Amino acid sequence: MTLLRRELLLGLAASLALMGAALAADPIRIAAPFNVTGGLSSLDAPALNGAKLKVAEINAAGGVLGRPLELEVFDTKSDATTVASVASQLVGGGKLAAGIGFTDSDSALALGPIFQKAGIPFVTPGATSPKLPDQVGDTMFLACFGDNVQAAAGAEFVRDQLKAKQVFLLRDNSAEYTTLLAKYFEAAYVKAGGTIIGHDDYKSGDKSLTAQITKIKAMATKPDAIYIAANPDDIGLVVKQFRQAGVMQPIIGGDGYDTPLLLSVGGKGANDVYFSTHAYMAADGTKPIQAFIKAYNAANKTDPENAFAALGYDTVALVADAIKRAGSDDPAKVKEALAATKGLEGITGTISFRPGVRVPDKTATIIGVKDEKLFLAAQVTPSFVPAP
Repeated sequence: MTLLRRELLLGLAASLALMGAALAADPIRIAAPFNVTGGLSSLDAPALNGAKLKVAEINAAGGVLGRPLELEVFDTKSDATTVASVASQLVGGGKLAAGIGFTDSDSALALGPIFQKAGIPFVTPGATSPKLPDQVGDTMFLACFGDNVQAAAGAEFVRDQLKAKQVFLLRDNSAEYTTLLAKYFEAAYVKAGGTIIGHDDYKSGDKSLTAQITKIKAMATKPDAIYIAANPDDIGLVVKQFRQAGVMQPIIGGDGYDTPLLLSVGGKGANDVYFSTHAYMAADGTKPIQAFIKAYNAANKTDPENAFAALGYDTVALVADAIKRAGSDDPAKVKEALAATKGLEGITGTISFRPGVRVPDKTATIIGVKDEKLFLAAQVTPSFVPAP
């Protein structure tokens, strides 16, 4: 055996021993409630898969502080009562360094106060209400941009790219996410010089939007575009009904559209639809996105379903980085380290928190649909963002 080969073997043995020691140590526990089933599963399930992938990668590299990460996963079933019950179970089930979960603001708002009372930081991958940190308290962090940012990005895209001067605004009035998104879009669009020529509401789960569509078709002045604040389980059916009724103007919305249901249910009706989201998850994306797609496919036997998969991955990276900088899994120290995060590079962009602000400043991606396929329409950092 040559000296070089012997040194390489000794180094490999030492690395394996270190990894084995890390994995044998007490795990660092992170709560992970997600709506794996129910109406929000098309966003939450990919986010959870992304989180699991990052945990596996970190543990394969030796863990954090010489210890493995362990996700305590619970399916909250898109049900507010289950969300609150699971939160109590997680908080009462032993020491937690942090919690991660959800892609909707209502779930985060139902769970957040329980973690706040326990003093445990909670980071949401995709609940985009910028009000959450103030509503819940200093333990609540977002890994994503706020709805005021994506709505403002959508407003600038409608004005500058679609050249739409008049917009009809339709919203699902049953959720925090959709009501806030519509409010922020209107504020930003009017600020940009556009005109909202009509409003209407519907409720998530409504099977027919005939009344709303009839109202739009009967207008003497027709809108140049239609902004629809919709949840993921509804959007495919919504755009399909609009197109079948002959309403062919561009339809724009938020990251609730970033679900396979847009194309699988909407079909041709999804053409000329645009939405703001967190990253363009495609083979011609950035190199980090290409690497993420490859790793996600290897772990899940499918490409990432949407950007929420990458948000779940980035959220674990964010928490792990905070634990490492804190030098401890003590939740109070992890919270302080999270708040001090600067320049953490993720798949969905760079994460930094300004003093006293627990929502990162990130660019919004605009995706369009043509010939029933997604394409990158724009990257927008809005010049005006409505206050939360």
